[in-house]
Amino acid sequence: MRAILYVGHGTRSKKGADEAKQFLERVISAVKCEIQEISFLELTEPFIAEGFTRCVERGATSICVVPVFLLSAGHIKKDIPEALEPLLLSYPDIPVEMTDPFGVREDLLDAMVELIKDAAPEVSRDDSVLIVGRGSSDPATLRDFARIVAGVKERMAFEQVESCYLAAASPTFQEGIEHICKRASGRVIVVPYLLFEGLLLAEVRREVRKRAGNGEDLILTSPLGKHEAVIHIIKNRAFPEEEQYAATHH
Repeated sequence: MRAILYVGHGTRSKKGADEAKQFLERVISAVKCEIQEISFLELTEPFIAEGFTRCVERGATSICVVPVFLLSAGHIKKDIPEALEPLLLSYPDIPVEMTDPFGVREDLLDAMVELIKDAAPEVSRDDSVLIVGRGSSDPATLRDFARIVAGVKERMAFEQVESCYLAAASPTFQEGIEHICKRASGRVIVVPYLLFEGLLLAEVRREVRKRAGNGEDLILTSPLGKHEAVIHIIKNRAFPEEEQYAATHH
């Protein structure tokens, strides 16, 4: 019997962990698969080994590992495979496949535009957008992030669309928000390229509130996990539409 193991990043924030679990429960309820388990790479339990073992105990004969990550980086290329390695040795008769992270997708770019419009009705050409990424030292991840910024710029005729990072890359978040606020002639719409609440989003929220309190015109959008498109993406990563159709017609 096929099982699905969802792997989130994990966070020290209880609010963020609860939000991620509630989000994945919504995914589970939308996917027609009897064995589905939630796990996290770090900081939040259950960890990958516990989720994997739970799949086996429930009768899994194969496991599809679905990373709930926006872009490919060290966690996808190294950390998750390393966490799975001892489990593959312990259960050699259970085939395991791992799906890709979201990557650069048209539907995700469309979702970002909708989140911007929800947060800032009646957007103007004078408005500016700052897209805030988690950050990575992986050049391929940074190239993908640049494509995401370009995709938003193509969809919305803003005066400027810029990017910055919360860690491991430049410009930093503090540099990015300072730069765009100095140059902006209208509102600055800050878009966290993050799935859920957590310590990183809390950092962004604090800075936006501080600057808004000092009279700057800033707006913060919701994280991507608030958009229904993200559930659809994960659902079809875990269980492609043709498989869901087959499962419901037998």
